[in-house]
Amino acid sequence: MAQQGRIYLSSPHMSGMEQDFVKEAFATNWIAPVGPHVDGFEQELSAHVGTRGALALSSGTAAIHQALRLVGIERGDKVFVSTLTFIASVNPVLYEGGEPVFIDSEPETWNMSPQALERALEAARQEGRLPKAVIVVNLYGQSADLDPILELCNAYGVPVIEDAAESLGATYKGRASGTLGAFGIYSFNGNKIITTSGGGMLVSNDLDALAKARFWSTQARDAALHYEHSELGYNYRLSNVLAGIGRGQLQVLEERVAARRAIFERYEQSLARIEGIDFMPEAAFGMSTRWLTAMTINPRIVDTTPAELIAQLAGENIEARPVWKPMHLQPLLRSCDYFTDTPQFSVSDQLFAHGICLPSGSNMTIPEQERVIDLIAQHLHSRRPIHESA
Repeated sequence: MAQQGRIYLSSPHMSGMEQDFVKEAFATNWIAPVGPHVDGFEQELSAHVGTRGALALSSGTAAIHQALRLVGIERGDKVFVSTLTFIASVNPVLYEGGEPVFIDSEPETWNMSPQALERALEAARQEGRLPKAVIVVNLYGQSADLDPILELCNAYGVPVIEDAAESLGATYKGRASGTLGAFGIYSFNGNKIITTSGGGMLVSNDLDALAKARFWSTQARDAALHYEHSELGYNYRLSNVLAGIGRGQLQVLEERVAARRAIFERYEQSLARIEGIDFMPEAAFGMSTRWLTAMTINPRIVDTTPAELIAQLAGENIEARPVWKPMHLQPLLRSCDYFTDTPQFSVSDQLFAHGICLPSGSNMTIPEQERVIDLIAQHLHSRRPIHESA
């Protein structure tokens, strides 16, 4: 029997409107990393999320890097970062010679634990080395519980950078994810809710800071007829062509979020009845985009592992992945400090050990999702529950 078509974890989903903007870029020869689509994308996205300004950059990583420079990071400075995240949240700290300190998750949101953050901040105060910034990651499309985090950081005088790479379109108490910290960042990588192929955005209400980052991101060229440079700069600006794609994508953001939430609901309705299966909770304080549907498998109830289920799906041409491996477990970063809420217990370690991300692309059809659901259900039911085998 021929193998069925590939189902990806989260593939790009074009609306068709992107082509109109791209054609315009070609017709006007605005191909360089400046142009009206860059300006338009910045204005439209900042208006959509409710910030005073935005800066279109080559990646979300670049946006984090610029945010760290704006808060004044220097070599040897500590930066607190959510441990349950992708390495892009951390690499910019290393670019500047900073020292990441990792903060555990809370089970209610899978995001940064305010209690663990408080322990880390107090330890840093006693040491006399408060962090230069706290990077809070909004995981899998859901905002962290930002009120207590912001209250803590304000009390210690530490700015918050909100890594909303996965949560454009989500809300926290009626406000857009990515807009509550001093700086927010979004990613438009190919697997995100909307994509520019590769790209990112830095948002803030501090227009002077954004102007400085705009200067840095275009090689920090001084205002002179010749090429004059007084500061270190970067080649970080988004191209006008890719910004055109982003403008077309932004017009369907709400549709993409609705599609991913519907995908999550179908998974939950079909699989949550299986004993030992739990899904990433949605906090009452806001709305998650459900960028990826993530669930956990209780090994005390179901005799299987995420790796086994991923392999089973891969054999049927279906892509699934583990939950992010926490940063404090990465070989590159094992020497960094790590703070949990409860000593000797790490929520992030447990989520990594037992979590799996299921195919969640907004262009996945219902028959495709039913195929995934049937295969998962067959695999789980084939594993006799552990408590029944005693």
